[in-house]
Amino acid sequence: MKEIIDKYTIGVDFGTDSVRSLIVNTSNGKDVATSVFYYPRWREGRYCDPVKNQFRQHPADYLEGLEATITGALEKVTEDIRKNIVAISVDTTGSTPVAVNSEGTPLSLTEGFEDNPNAMFVLWKDHTAIKEAEEINVLAKNWGGEDFTKFEGGIYSSEWFWAKILHVLREDEKVRKAAASWVEHCDWIPAVLAGETDPKNIKRSRCAAGHKAMWHENFGGLPAEDFLIKLDPLLSGLRSQLYNDTYACDFKVGNLSAEWAEKLGLSTEVAIGAGSFDAHIGAVGGQIEPYYLSKVMGTSTCDMIIATKEEVGDNLVGGICGQVDGSIIPGMVGLEAGQSAFGDIYAWFSSVLMWPIKNIITKFDWLDNENIDRIVKETSEKMIADLSEAASKIPPEESTLVALDWMNGRRTPDANQELKGAIMGLTLGSDAPRIFRALVEATAFGSKMINERFIDEGIRIDGIIALGGVAKKSPFVMQIVADILEMPIKIASSEQTCALGSAMAASVVAGIHNSIGEAQKAMGGGFESTYYPIPENVEIYKALFNSYKKFGAFIEGECC
Repeated sequence: MKEIIDKYTIGVDFGTDSVRSLIVNTSNGKDVATSVFYYPRWREGRYCDPVKNQFRQHPADYLEGLEATITGALEKVTEDIRKNIVAISVDTTGSTPVAVNSEGTPLSLTEGFEDNPNAMFVLWKDHTAIKEAEEINVLAKNWGGEDFTKFEGGIYSSEWFWAKILHVLREDEKVRKAAASWVEHCDWIPAVLAGETDPKNIKRSRCAAGHKAMWHENFGGLPAEDFLIKLDPLLSGLRSQLYNDTYACDFKVGNLSAEWAEKLGLSTEVAIGAGSFDAHIGAVGGQIEPYYLSKVMGTSTCDMIIATKEEVGDNLVGGICGQVDGSIIPGMVGLEAGQSAFGDIYAWFSSVLMWPIKNIITKFDWLDNENIDRIVKETSEKMIADLSEAASKIPPEESTLVALDWMNGRRTPDANQELKGAIMGLTLGSDAPRIFRALVEATAFGSKMINERFIDEGIRIDGIIALGGVAKKSPFVMQIVADILEMPIKIASSEQTCALGSAMAASVVAGIHNSIGEAQKAMGGGFESTYYPIPENVEIYKALFNSYKKFGAFIEGECC
């Protein structure tokens, strides 16, 4: 009998703060090794200005992390496993584009641009392009031609490709003159691994192009040149330096280059797959199925549904982040929504409460440095958990506070990054746990707004799958979300659904599995638990949700 030799793939997941590589057995989905790298320049806060909503990341962080995590994971496995690694696929945040030269090198890796934030990757959460996004929206509806935002939910966001590019081109003449093209993070990393970074030859992700760059087959690709020139003459000629074709996650872009094979200690026979956005491929890793809303719940949220093209038909869902054929599962329409801040709101409140600890207690001369460091570290680590425990003891019927989850603007429904968060109903009895509970309820109400939009626009929701850090770590948050959404929520078992999803895609790229669905069945980890709505809480939250909507309408009317 012929011996069956297991094959392995590597899923590389670039998140907001770190990159992780996961080596996975393609026969059963078992992860055999993992390694994490935290971006050093990002951790220092370099190239960012939160007051201006400017968040940039240096490509050196990505390259160092790519090599460190893959080699770090490989050090933990046997030579037999190393020899049987057949493919690598990558996911990243997005839209996170960068200006590149004619060789496809990010400008910040070239002389004279090393410390220029405009020459770096413009991170997904960067909102410096609010003005440009609004100009795109106005022009798309009024220029007399095709509305290129119609497959993007009808509203273009400052978080996306064209708005960010236009903002940088306007702001920085030096970058404008040096940029030969622009590349998404999820497209650049596979190109680097495969050794083909010429911008005209880079295989572009269907996921990134369709959801963020207004690419659609009906348009013949990207928005028309005359539309772009009318938006701003600075965009003249750029379309021809970008791309026409796009590729789903099951497409092979090439093989591992000799340079990177030597760096990683792998064979040049290793296949490299087309890139994806983290949330979309995370839905794959979380075993998304038609009409099950997949919620990636971390610093922000991404909510995704897949449906057949026949069922979606000509239905255009307004106010979401696009609907794109093949963006999640090849052959299925992927619909995306999400919230610009979720866990980030809890982290913000924790940071507010940490202010006196970091700025007053650290100055007490009767405390030595060791104890000061210990107080700061332990308080910071326990803050969210202890707030959650205290807030969980407050009955929902005592919720007199109503908050809005717009601290980082609103992604969906109906993108508006100028919106700000707010809290209503504060009294002298509003202590930290009560405020925290109101913030958690606000993020859940924001989730419900998304659900209602899908349903109102004819896209049913048969179930909910949750994945990501918040889903795995916070029963308090998840129970409130289940109560407010009025639906059971299944929690994916995998700790790393994004990296696992990339590993699944890599298995199809290598020909181990014939389709993403087949890979999901073989490599999926199932579900570890389910949160069920508590009936009495559901009724209470229905009333609070109405208050949330009225409060939101008032604030939006006042500020915008």
